Amino acid sequence: MAHPSSDHPNRAWHALAADEVLERLGVDADRGLLPDVIAQRRAEHGPNALPEAPPKPLWRTFIRQFKSPLIYILFVAALLAVALGHQGDAAVILLVVLVNALIGSFQEGRAERSMAALRRLSALHVRVLRDGAEQSIEAVDLVPGDVLLLAAGDAVAADARLLVAAQLQLAEAALTGESVPVAKSTTPLPEATVLADRRNVVYSGTHVTAGRAKAVIVATGAATEVGLIAGLTERADEPKTPLEHRLARFGRALVAAALLLFVVVVMLGLWRELPLADVLMVAISQMVSMVPEGLPVAMTIALAVGMQRMAARGAVIRRLSAVETLGSTTVICSDKTGTLTKNEMTAVAVWLADGRELTVAGIGYQPDGQFDGCDAQDPVLHELLLAAALCNDAELLAPDGERAAWTVLGDPTEGALLVLARKAGIDLTTLRRDAPRDAELPFDSDSKLMATRHAIGEAPQRVLIKGAPEAVLRLCGAQSQASTAARAAAETMAQRALRVLAFAAVDDDTLDPAAGFDALAGRARLLGLVGEIDPPREEVKVAVAECRVAGIRPVMVTGDHKLTGFAIARELGIAADDDRAVDGPELESMSEPELLEQIDRIAVFARVHPAQKLRIVEALQSRGDVVAMTGDGVNDAPALARADVGVAMGITGTEVAKSAAKIVVTDDNFATIVAAVEQGRVVYANLKKVILYLFATSLAEVTVLLLALLGGFPLPLAAVQILWINIVTEGTVTVNLVMDPPDGDEMRRAPVPSDDRLLGAALLKRVLLMTPVIAGVTFGWFAWRLSAGVAEEVVRTETFTVLAMCQWFNVLNCQSATTSAFKFRLLRNPWLIGGLTLSVLLQGLVLYLPPLNALFHTVALPPASLLPLVALASAVLWAEELRKLLARSRVQDR
Repeated sequence: MAHPSSDHPNRAWHALAADEVLERLGVDADRGLLPDVIAQRRAEHGPNALPEAPPKPLWRTFIRQFKSPLIYILFVAALLAVALGHQGDAAVILLVVLVNALIGSFQEGRAERSMAALRRLSALHVRVLRDGAEQSIEAVDLVPGDVLLLAAGDAVAADARLLVAAQLQLAEAALTGESVPVAKSTTPLPEATVLADRRNVVYSGTHVTAGRAKAVIVATGAATEVGLIAGLTERADEPKTPLEHRLARFGRALVAAALLLFVVVVMLGLWRELPLADVLMVAISQMVSMVPEGLPVAMTIALAVGMQRMAARGAVIRRLSAVETLGSTTVICSDKTGTLTKNEMTAVAVWLADGRELTVAGIGYQPDGQFDGCDAQDPVLHELLLAAALCNDAELLAPDGERAAWTVLGDPTEGALLVLARKAGIDLTTLRRDAPRDAELPFDSDSKLMATRHAIGEAPQRVLIKGAPEAVLRLCGAQSQASTAARAAAETMAQRALRVLAFAAVDDDTLDPAAGFDALAGRARLLGLVGEIDPPREEVKVAVAECRVAGIRPVMVTGDHKLTGFAIARELGIAADDDRAVDGPELESMSEPELLEQIDRIAVFARVHPAQKLRIVEALQSRGDVVAMTGDGVNDAPALARADVGVAMGITGTEVAKSAAKIVVTDDNFATIVAAVEQGRVVYANLKKVILYLFATSLAEVTVLLLALLGGFPLPLAAVQILWINIVTEGTVTVNLVMDPPDGDEMRRAPVPSDDRLLGAALLKRVLLMTPVIAGVTFGWFAWRLSAGVAEEVVRTETFTVLAMCQWFNVLNCQSATTSAFKFRLLRNPWLIGGLTLSVLLQGLVLYLPPLNALFHTVALPPASLLPLVALASAVLWAEELRKLLARSRVQDR
């Protein structure tokens, strides 16, 4: 078999006829490449991917940890310590800087690895013909010569020469700048044709907006047009999320407060006539303690952990901002089919144009079942089933070595029609061979119609039409009696929660792409209706109830009939007795004030087109709602992009929808979206825990120092001791605190306000309890022991230890605002257990290892003397336990 020439992969393929392209690439358009050829070409051309930037070397990540005002302050402190003759203090400061950089490098590398793993989960998949069968593969596995199958909504994964194009249009703005979709054809073009005018080639990085096509790949990876200019179009880093901006502002405010504190401490020290060197060192150390250097790392880890947990539940996060926005979601606008239902369509009812109603036995894709009310060979039924099987883009696959059961490749709604035809004994392979499709108008979401033309027996140009009943009946014109009966039958089916499709035929006609479906109006002959059932997912009803309790309103936005959608919505609890359903025409007739007035009572939006989906999102947002919107089609992209959280379906979703969304749900399940909302709330709650912990402990350290300076006492802590508590004692538990599992009541809380403050009133109240208790017991012990005549170095060591112990107890407080620490929440977070254990061991080394005694100005304390210190430090735990008890009592009294 011939191989593609590799002298210039971007040769003028557009100037060659399709047959010549196939010959040069050595491929059969109806069979595709064989496995051995695929392996050979993959080895020759490599993966179909643009060259990625090499992973950041560890030394670069490590160096970046020093690019921080905090670190600059620490370096200044170390230089000052050396200048003042405190070489030991300088060594400790530099050691602390080194440890902080190592921890930051480790956590950042871990987060980047998590992000890379999540990106692999959302890899692009494409449909190809290989070895005579249609397959779905990852785009990275494409090779030159692969026969690519494209439909509306698909992303083009490599450069390809078109072989077949039916009403094909592509959005090429990403490559050529053309703002409107470009119509494509298969006609060869002059070799000098510029890139933007090559209508017979599709390019990587573009996507299909309408129609379908078959194309042969001519270039992959770096050899594509996008690959050739990749160096000029490197993707920019994702912009900072609102939470990152709020954290940055919060950090700047604390840095300003720390600088003010530095001035105050120095002024008080000079007023007290303390040694300038000691005052400066303590002032710098205290300033460092006010800056929460652990917060950015904690935030990165919290988001990465949240994304991993969501991915484990089937929700792949594509935009970091979605993690925080999920916690604020107040409305979820969900599609019905596949998201609220199982998307396992089965045709169970048939209405024939002569008025007969039939029921069909059998569930699922197994083509076994009888027609109740008519013989399967009835000519009226047979004509309807021929239309259902031929005006159809799906494939029904029989069990084989790879498939244990009958499966459908393509739209499940169309797959159910193929199963229906097989139940009547129609051989699908023979039918499609004997009645090939020679023209078509692909399905259009605006018209809700599809048409194909076939040579069927004595009708060499029969046009078959499939679509929504109201759309098909508009084409049937004068058949008023039949149309009236069909409308009544469709409404009855819809009330039974069936998805209804209508079928019609026009004998011996042409399909004019320019005139579209309007050319068929008034001449179509109604064949009948088919009703399909898609049972609701059992877990969705529970998820909807969780949404209600969590203050989230679920809304159904579906392309189905209004009655079908409302029946499902009632069953799932989305719609209440006084709610209503609105279809597209009704929505179109509403003014903006009317829509805003009624939108609270509209539980179902049915038969809506893309612009109306966008209008629904914008109307909800104008009321202050934070909206999550699901979608799967190319036309859903505007609404997905406009929503606060766009959610694309991973199974049925088009690549365009996935690109526009912030989240891809891998199982197309509404319950997975609700689980992702819960995890978004967990991430935000854990960040608030870290902020509470850092702020309360930092303020306590500041308070102890200021009390000593104002009270005429010596400095209660050495500078290196302050640094040790701030970076080591706190640092060993801060990052691990964000690993806390869910509290279990996240979905019983109200949504997080979108303008929520990081340090709001609730946290401030807790800070105003924790800080005085920690400062009071620490300073109280310090003052009492000095007054008792205990040596200053012993008292300072005890004060240092009490303050560290207070931090340990306080991290237990911060795990929950209401649940007692004696419920052993700590055991649910092994990371925090490890951090606390490490912190205790390190503190023990500082107390009992002679070289560290000299560095940290400590003395070894008798083990028995630690017991009263533990009891004293636990005061902050008992104070919070009392507050939690009162808080639980108030909730019970309501």
